[in-house]
Amino acid sequence: MILGIGSDLTDIRRITQSLEKYEDRFENRVFSEIEQTRARVQQSPAAAYAKRFAAKEACAKALGVGIRGLSGLKNTQDAEKGKQSSAGNHPCAVGFKDILVENELNGRPVLKLSGEAEARLFEMTPVGMTPEVHISLSDEGDYALAFVVLSAAQASH
Repeated sequence: MILGIGSDLTDIRRITQSLEKYEDRFENRVFSEIEQTRARVQQSPAAAYAKRFAAKEACAKALGVGIRGLSGLKNTQDAEKGKQSSAGNHPCAVGFKDILVENELNGRPVLKLSGEAEARLFEMTPVGMTPEVHISLSDEGDYALAFVVLSAAQASH
């Protein structure tokens, strides 16, 4: 059963500009230490970061929420609204670091959710089912693409 689908296209040049302008403040606000370590050893760290940024955005879309965490993107009032939803108990926004992009030994990307993102996933999952997270990442030229599918399978006993 599909619970949510999200995709995002990120301009690698925009990530390059953020890395140059904000240096480690941008990296530390958006990416975990694991993500930073992996990106920094890549031939193009900006492309690696852009794929992870796109993955976080795509995952938030699949969860049906936004992302908060970069000052200047939302004003303080919008950030406060994101902390509590007027329509139910689920968050309107999750933090960038609630969505972690890791890689298996063969390089396959894997999303790991924590905090409000994980809570939202379990809230979306019907009773008796187990949530599954699927991700595909790609980059070409100046763009990075992420596609996320959230699904649920019958829980095994």
